[in-house]
Amino acid sequence: MKLKATPSVFLAVLLAAAMLVPARPAQAQEQAPVALTGTLAKARETGAITIGYRESSVPFSYLNARKEPIGYSIELCRALVTAIEDAVNKSLTIKWVPVTPDSRIDAVASGKVDLECGSTTNNLERQKRVSFSPTMFVSGTKVLVKKGSPIKSFRDLAGKKVAVTAGTTNEKTLRDLSEKFKLNIDLRVARDHAESFALVKSGQADAFATDDVLLYGLIAQDAAKGNYEVVGDFLSYDPYGIMYRKDDPQLNKLVIDTFQVLAEDGEIHRQYKRWFLRKLPSGESINLPMSAQLETIIQTMSVKSE
Repeated sequence: MKLKATPSVFLAVLLAAAMLVPARPAQAQEQAPVALTGTLAKARETGAITIGYRESSVPFSYLNARKEPIGYSIELCRALVTAIEDAVNKSLTIKWVPVTPDSRIDAVASGKVDLECGSTTNNLERQKRVSFSPTMFVSGTKVLVKKGSPIKSFRDLAGKKVAVTAGTTNEKTLRDLSEKFKLNIDLRVARDHAESFALVKSGQADAFATDDVLLYGLIAQDAAKGNYEVVGDFLSYDPYGIMYRKDDPQLNKLVIDTFQVLAEDGEIHRQYKRWFLRKLPSGESINLPMSAQLETIIQTMSVKSE
């Protein structure tokens, strides 16, 4: 005999079939959020990010007339803070802490600051203690002198008083050059770049050796800028990066991913033009076009890794 299919029969069949399908666990339906660790966990808990800034690294990180940190590195760090806010799903307060070339690495390694936004060279020795963002600038050691100085190259520094800033790669470069070529350079070590420049201005040093872009920045800011010049060939290679703590994989990935986006959408180029080609808040311009080397680095950075 043929049974007639009624609505109640269909409902019974559907209910029976549903009982045979195992229920999906809640976590399979909605992926659980990844637990925050390291700096991101700290930011979520405290509601703040601490940024180490420099007071006289023009135009990377320095103080404006209102004593507020500004500059190329500061703007890139602000972009990182925005990315961190998105990652922790919380608005964050920026706490500003001044650092010097001599104190900056310890400040990052100890946790005193979360990001160091200045003009810091990324090298193998420093990588033993801290991590670095992708390269945001490429510079090298040159020498600043008063116009009319007989110093035209590093060999002319023999027996001369040369200012360097404590804790910089430039200090080591000059010590190594002096020893290698028997120059007997009399190094005058200052606390920061402004003090090093002041030694030349006052006649207490014959020259000041640091990264060329910083020298151009200091000259551009000085009322008597026509009295100084940068001379000689590059004495070192110095790729700059933002510093942050080692062994923090979540922050490391965020920094790398953020720089990739900043390179891809042109923000790094826009910030470069703002700080190196246009007038600074003081009214002067460094007028330093982007090097072909940095152009290539940014182009490579903009490509997403598979």
